[in-house]
Amino acid sequence: MESSSAVIALSALAQENRLDVFRLLVQAGPDGMAAGDVAERLKIPPATLSFHLAQLRQAGLLTKRRDGRSLIYSANYDGMNALMAFLTENCCRGAVRCGVPASVETKASRRKHVQY
Repeated sequence: MESSSAVIALSALAQENRLDVFRLLVQAGPDGMAAGDVAERLKIPPATLSFHLAQLRQAGLLTKRRDGRSLIYSANYDGMNALMAFLTENCCRGAVRCGVPASVETKASRRKHVQY
């Protein structure tokens, strides 16, 4: 991930409603949730939610698909993991297992785990 993409993603998450939406969709898993269900659950007006969902999609943190008449939003786990990897890329000067969850380890740190 490039720095500019990380800034866009972090900016999208730096708003309380968007952070709540993203966390809810991460919890929902790959099946995601209908926009109306998200609005109802978080008590966000639909027009406001639409704006926030667009910001999160533009940042690469959500995906959208149509299911009949419903728009289903899901967390983009690849985008989330790329952001986490970017943030932790130089963690602990490259030390292996310095507290970074395995799901966000960088490629460089994974190479250090390989036994030859």
